Amino acid sequence: MSAAPALGGRAGRARPVIFLMGPTASGKSGLAVQLARRYPVEIVSVDSAQVYRGMDIGTAKPSRELRTAVPHHLVDILDPARRYSAGRFRTDALACIEAILARRRVPLLVGGTMLYFRALQGKVDDLPPADPAVREALREEARRFGWEALHRRLAGIDPEAAGRIHPNDPQRIQRALELYRLTGLAPTELYRRQGAQSREYRITRVIVSPSSRALLHQRIARRFHDMLEQGFIDEVRALRARADLNPEIPSMRAVGYRQLWEYLDARRTRDEAIARGIAATRQLAKRQLTWLRREREAVWLDSSDPGLAAKTAERLGAAIADGGMCL
Repeated sequence: MSAAPALGGRAGRARPVIFLMGPTASGKSGLAVQLARRYPVEIVSVDSAQVYRGMDIGTAKPSRELRTAVPHHLVDILDPARRYSAGRFRTDALACIEAILARRRVPLLVGGTMLYFRALQGKVDDLPPADPAVREALREEARRFGWEALHRRLAGIDPEAAGRIHPNDPQRIQRALELYRLTGLAPTELYRRQGAQSREYRITRVIVSPSSRALLHQRIARRFHDMLEQGFIDEVRALRARADLNPEIPSMRAVGYRQLWEYLDARRTRDEAIARGIAATRQLAKRQLTWLRREREAVWLDSSDPGLAAKTAERLGAAIADGGMCL
C-alpha cells in the first residue's frame, strides 16, 4: 500500500487549510477558539501530548466544557500507555481534514509539535535535530547492556537499517534509535517518505509568538505555576500510580511530567522540579522557534499585539476566499 499523499499542492482552486503555529505558551490555542467561535472553521490539535487521556493540566488541554462548545479533533484519543507517532498523526489528521472540508468548513490545525506539521506535508524526511535527553538515555542503556544489544533492538524495529549499520558503530545506532523515539517511525520509513505526492490543498501558515523572548519566558513560568495551582502534581501522582506507566515511555517524557515524576520519586525537591520543568519548557520553546524559522511562506504575528485576532481573521478570510469558500 502506498503512503497517503501529503498536503501542500497549489494547483487550480485548491481547498483551504490553515496552519496556526507557535511556540508553547504563545497563546495560539486561545486565539484558535476565538476564531472557531466566529468563523466556519474546525480545530484540529497538532499536539503530541494532548492526544493522551488523563494528561489534561500539564498539556494545557482545553477543558471538556470548552471542547463541547468548540469541538477539537485529535484530543483525548489515546491512553498514555500507548505510542503515538508522526506517521499515525498524519493519517488521522488527513482524515479529519477531508471530513471537515466535506462539511464545507475549513480545517484549522493548531499546535506546536513541529514534526507533526512536517509529517503532514510529507516532510518527515526533514529529520528532527539531535535531542540531548534522548541521546543521554540511549548512552545510559548502552552502558548497561552494550551497543550490540541496542543494535539487536534496532533490528527488531528496522531490519533494513540494522543491516546497513555495523553492530560496532555506536554513533549510527544511537541516531537510528533516536529517530525512532522522536518520530515513532523506523528510520527506513522516514527516508522512504521523500518525494511524497501532494494533495490539492492550499495551506496558509500563520505563526504567533511574542516579539520578546523575555515575555515568552514570563508566560512559560506563569503558566507552569498556574498549572501547579490547578493540581498538576496530583495529575502526575495519579499517572505514576499506574503500573503500566513509567517515566521513560513517550507520554511521560512530556515537559513537566518527567520533572514532577522525579519530585514524587524523591529524586528532586519540589522547588528543583518546578525550576527544571520551567527550564525544560523554555528549551522546548527554543526548539519550536528553530523549526518555525524554517517555515516558508509563513506570516508571523506578535501574540502580544491587541489586534492579533483581527489580523489573524483577515488572513483566514483571504485564504478561505481564495479557496472558493466564504466566511
